[in-house]
Amino acid sequence: MASEDITKLAESLAKTKVGGGQLSFKGQSLKLNTAEDAEEVIKQIEEFDGLEALRLEGNTVGVEAAKVIAKALEKKSELKRCHWSDMFTGRLRSEIPPALISLGDALITAGAQLVELDLSDNAFGPDGVRGFEALLKSPACYTLQELKLNNCGMGIGGGKILAAALKECHRKSSAQGKPLALKIFVAGRNRLENDGATALAEAFGIIGTLEEVHMPQNGINHPGITALAQAFAINSLLKVINLNDNTFTEKGAVAMAETLKSLRQIEVINFGDCLVRSKGAVAIADAVKEGLHKLKELNLSFCEIKRDAALTVAEAIEDKAELEKLDLNGNCLGEEGCEQLQEILEGFNMAAVLGSLSDDEGEEEDDEEEEEDEEEEEEEEEEEEEQQQLKERGQGEQDSLTPKKIIDSQDSTPVPSPPVDVATFLAFPSPEKLLRLGPKCSVLIAQQTDTTDVEKVVTALLRISSVFKDEAPVKTAVHETTDALMRKAFTSATFNSDAFVTRLLIHMGLLKSEEKIKTVPSLYGILMTLNHMVQQDYFPKSLAPVLTAFVTKPNRALDSCSFARHMLLQTLHQL
Repeated sequence: MASEDITKLAESLAKTKVGGGQLSFKGQSLKLNTAEDAEEVIKQIEEFDGLEALRLEGNTVGVEAAKVIAKALEKKSELKRCHWSDMFTGRLRSEIPPALISLGDALITAGAQLVELDLSDNAFGPDGVRGFEALLKSPACYTLQELKLNNCGMGIGGGKILAAALKECHRKSSAQGKPLALKIFVAGRNRLENDGATALAEAFGIIGTLEEVHMPQNGINHPGITALAQAFAINSLLKVINLNDNTFTEKGAVAMAETLKSLRQIEVINFGDCLVRSKGAVAIADAVKEGLHKLKELNLSFCEIKRDAALTVAEAIEDKAELEKLDLNGNCLGEEGCEQLQEILEGFNMAAVLGSLSDDEGEEEDDEEEEEDEEEEEEEEEEEEEQQQLKERGQGEQDSLTPKKIIDSQDSTPVPSPPVDVATFLAFPSPEKLLRLGPKCSVLIAQQTDTTDVEKVVTALLRISSVFKDEAPVKTAVHETTDALMRKAFTSATFNSDAFVTRLLIHMGLLKSEEKIKTVPSLYGILMTLNHMVQQDYFPKSLAPVLTAFVTKPNRALDSCSFARHMLLQTLHQL
């Protein structure tokens, strides 16, 4: 290490906060790659007697540096709190698991008894969970009360690994006569989806001591919500439930409402942006009215709740003396409904608890059309459930994708699914249709897309990326199809790359346009596809700064896909 680097590091470490058993390197932007880089940090750790909390947030720790820091921690048996969020900035995902394994093994060796473990904002994906799996199963975590894994990109696979580790920790600690008593669980923005949420719900039901659960923005639909609701009913000490920006629909909302009736300690309910709709809101209102006397905050914003249901919610809080905030913004009350809502609360002398209604969507008139939409969604959900049940019974993947209508009642052999062509896939994209196009799907789509038309190329790319999944067959098909299409486009002499990136940003909702264009509902697929695309030789590197500038800007749609956004930005910075 150069002398000026050592001086800079020493100056930074001079700002280290010490006190109350805590050693903090928080936010010092230390780049610890080698053992030499970490020398001053190690010295501080070794010289700190009675170390109970170590803050490493806002730095970047490599594999070699993690090993030597771990060696210093092996003698710190009194360590209880590990604040290790955002400490792998700029690292390859492959570097993170071995670094976590080294640190975890050190805590086990030290005989530490952790109370808090925070690994949030480390984009380690499913493999990263393997990095601290052994730690979670060890005696070092039998005493764990707070586990924070926000924005880590765990996915379904990581969620299942985590759930299994928690169950094993509870089993082992129970055998020692002191069962795991986890109080706070945080795992927002992890794309856990139904399977990951259901696996964790099983662990929650076994643990039974949770007081706060924060799982916003995880792509969980009603099956996962229902599983969580059943688990929450067993955790009678629950005070905070934050499931913001998942998809309840009526089924999930009703299941959660039933659970709320049995919980007596609830203080905060955050079901904002969860599509509970009117029927779900009424069910939740009934639960609130029946009990929840300690309720301080109720968030049902942006849930497609109509006026009458919103008024029912308002009437339900009449005797909630502890209530500090009611959020019903972004629903469908209309001007008159907003006034009625305020009048009801004024009648209870509770007008001050009502949040802003500035984003109200206005009263919807076309009830029949909405009811039809809801019925269609319910039918689709039921079909998904039936397919899942078939899978669970051991029938093949192909069987589960075969519509019942085309199975002859006299013959148990399913009739082959009808063939799919490129036009059908692009009109109604799905992972199954892309795979059914066969091994030549990439060539076919590239051949049938007019790459002289920038708009058609953007549309095709967005349709392809919309079916992206982390599962190998689909992921590979999306990547190969993207490569064939974009290689053809970018290598064409007539293709305007600047116009392409402009139109793409408009369709992603990151750049305003005078035209009225419907933006893509989720940016996850296109962000993950771009992460692959920008690394290919056909991609013009001159476009990288443009993408970086727009993906870096604050944007709600990007915030909901923070893992994919982080991955793309990390790749762009390395170009």
